[in-house]
Amino acid sequence: MNELLRLARSLRCDPADPRQAFAHRLRIGLVVAALILILSLLR
Repeated sequence: MNELLRLARSLRCDPADPRQAFAHRLRIGLVVAALILILSLLR
């Protein structure tokens, strides 16, 4: 769990441009969704 929190902190970035921040969060969300999908398909 601590590794996940550390990874989340390292992935988090706070750019001044809100549009860029939104795009970054969208990419992170898509990566997380893809990982969940892959893990559910492997079961």
